[in-house]
Amino acid sequence: MLTEQLLAPVPGGTGRYTRELVTAMAECAPTGWTITGVTARHRDLSNAVIPGVDGPRALPLPRRALTAAWERGVRLWPGGDAVHAPTPLAPPNAKRGLVVTVHDTVPFTHPETLTKRGAAWHQAMIRRAAERATAIVVPTAAVAAELSEYAPGPARVHVVGHGVPSFVARAPEDADQIAERLKLPPRYVLAVGTVEPRKGLGVLVQAMALPDAPDLPLVIAGPSGWGDVHLGGLPADRLRLLGYLSDAELAVVLRHATVLAAPSMAEGFGLPVLEAMAVGVPVVHSDAPALVEVAGGTGVQVSRNDPVALATALRDVLTDPGRTATLVEAARARAAGFTWAKAAESLWELHLELYHFVR
Repeated sequence: MLTEQLLAPVPGGTGRYTRELVTAMAECAPTGWTITGVTARHRDLSNAVIPGVDGPRALPLPRRALTAAWERGVRLWPGGDAVHAPTPLAPPNAKRGLVVTVHDTVPFTHPETLTKRGAAWHQAMIRRAAERATAIVVPTAAVAAELSEYAPGPARVHVVGHGVPSFVARAPEDADQIAERLKLPPRYVLAVGTVEPRKGLGVLVQAMALPDAPDLPLVIAGPSGWGDVHLGGLPADRLRLLGYLSDAELAVVLRHATVLAAPSMAEGFGLPVLEAMAVGVPVVHSDAPALVEVAGGTGVQVSRNDPVALATALRDVLTDPGRTATLVEAARARAAGFTWAKAAESLWELHLELYHFVR
C-alpha cells in the first residue's frame, strides 16, 4: 500500500481516506496476507505509522524525485504480491496486480480550479492508470461515468464508496473543552474543506452576506490551499476560519454545527457530506453529481455558483424544522450503509481476484 499521502504537507481528504482504508484493510486481511505501507524518503515517517500495518518502508528517493522516476517508468517498488495506490500517484508496476484509486475527474472537468501543473500532472497520471493499471477504484458511479469519457482504457473500473470515519462515530470525551477552546458559536453554518477554488467557498460567503441568508456565523474548517479565494464580504464576527483541525476537533465542530454547506464546483465523493449525515447535521449541497449521489436525496440541493439559491436553501433548513428533521433521519439511515469495513472487504475481493488472475 502506498501511504505517501499521509506525509503530504496538506494530507486533506485523500490523507484521511488513506488512513481509514488501510486500517480497515489490515483489520480484515485474509489469512496469509499482510499489508506493508510504502512511502518516499522522509526524515520523519511517524505520520505514516498505522497499527496493524508493517512499515512504513521508505523508498530511497524523496517525494519529487520518486514522482519523477515513476513518471519516466522507473520500476522502483519493494515487492509484494499486489500493489494498491490510494491516489493516482502509483508505481509503473506491470507484473503484479496494480490497483489505482482515482478520487475524481476534476483535472478534466474543472482544470481551472487546480494549478496548471497540478491539472496536467493528474490528467497524465489518470490516463496512465487507465492504460497500465490492472484495475481502477473510484468512489462513486459519477466518477466512473466521467472517467470513461475523459480517460478510457483497458483497466477495469470498480466503484467502492468511502465509509464514515471512525472519529465521527462517537464524540470525544473532552468535547466540551474542545468547543470552548475553539470558541465555537452556539449556532453556525459550517463548511469543511481545503480553502481552494474548487470548494465554492467564495460563493458561500457571498450567499451568507445576502439578506435572505440565515443570520448565523459561517465557520470554515480546513487548511489553506492554493488560489486566490476571496472570502471577504462578511463582518469579522460572522466569519471564522479555523484552519487545519485534528480529528477530535473536527468531530466536535461537525456535531455542534447547525447546518453543513457543501457548495463545491466538483467532487469525487464529498466526505464532509457523509460525515454530517452520520451525526445528524442537515446538509445543503451543490448539484455536483457525486454529492447528489452520496446524499441520495437526503440533503437540500442547489445549483452551483448560485449564491441566491444557496442562501435561500440555508434559510429554509432553519425555518422548516419538520422537513429538516425528516431529511436528517433519512440521512442518518443512509450514512449507516457507508462503512470502511465494507470498502475494505470489497477491495480485498478485488485484490484476491486479480492475484489469481495475474499469476
